[in-house]
Amino acid sequence: MRYNFVTSLLTLIGIVSLPLICDAQIKKPTIMLLPSDNWCAQRYFTQSFDNQGSIEKVSDYQRAFTEDIELPQVISKIGGVLTSMGYGLKDAEMEIKSIKVKQAEDNAMSSKTSSASIAESPLDVLKRRMKSDIVIQLWWNITKDHAGKIVSFSLEAFDSYTNKRIATATGNSKPSTEAIPVALERAVKDNIKEFDKQLDKWYDDQKKNGREIVLTVRCWDDWDNDLETEYDGEELTDCIQQWIRQNTVNSSFNLSDGTESFAQFEQVRIPLKDKNGKAMDARAFATSLRKHLQKAPYNIASKVIIRGLGEAIIILGEK
Repeated sequence: MRYNFVTSLLTLIGIVSLPLICDAQIKKPTIMLLPSDNWCAQRYFTQSFDNQGSIEKVSDYQRAFTEDIELPQVISKIGGVLTSMGYGLKDAEMEIKSIKVKQAEDNAMSSKTSSASIAESPLDVLKRRMKSDIVIQLWWNITKDHAGKIVSFSLEAFDSYTNKRIATATGNSKPSTEAIPVALERAVKDNIKEFDKQLDKWYDDQKKNGREIVLTVRCWDDWDNDLETEYDGEELTDCIQQWIRQNTVNSSFNLSDGTESFAQFEQVRIPLKDKNGKAMDARAFATSLRKHLQKAPYNIASKVIIRGLGEAIIILGEK
């Protein structure tokens, strides 16, 4: 009788504990933590970037991590808070050092016969190399009070694929004489719960409905065909739409614009992972379409050009 009682008790404990164990094992998205554009601009950590002829100023993360004394400590402290909550943190500082983000790296590509091109900013290059789900930008400022220093902060989370803002958090530390990274860590901990909930909501949507990317199809000027050319009685645009419909989550996409030589697909929802379990991005998705178009009845050669994780262009007619 005692044996049956103990067995039943252990079984009951196991049943009660199971949801807690499952919750602890819930996968969180991967993140990349960077200083905000505003923080970099205030400290003159910027560089000029040639975006297809237009000069833009962008954050110079390499200089920021190298020259600012507080930044590495702050990123380490806040990164520790987020990893303790289950997020996978990509080390942006080490990746920046390894690739040495350049002003115009992979800035533009074009064929011999066309002026079509696409530019990647240094941040796009970094996101593509790091392949994190979320980019979190951190800003902080210090004011003095009679009782000590007050640290104000804001955290803004962006979808790495679409650059859409998905979560925000702001707050202030209590006046203290603690080191800035320590005071900032304490302030973030006190204001992180709602931020965490917003990220969870976004990630649940990603798992259910897929990642959102933009896919553009163009034609080289010297190609003899175009998107209105018929294959087995269907125009090429319709054939491409059918392929996208079959390879997106819940057949979700929107043909927002199109001509005989151009098609813009937005809100294209792709799976988080491919059939081999590897993370899916715009390049992988576009490459699959390129390989599909290489086969009969199409036999179309094409080039895939990318911008970051969430945008790809397929140019039909040649590589």
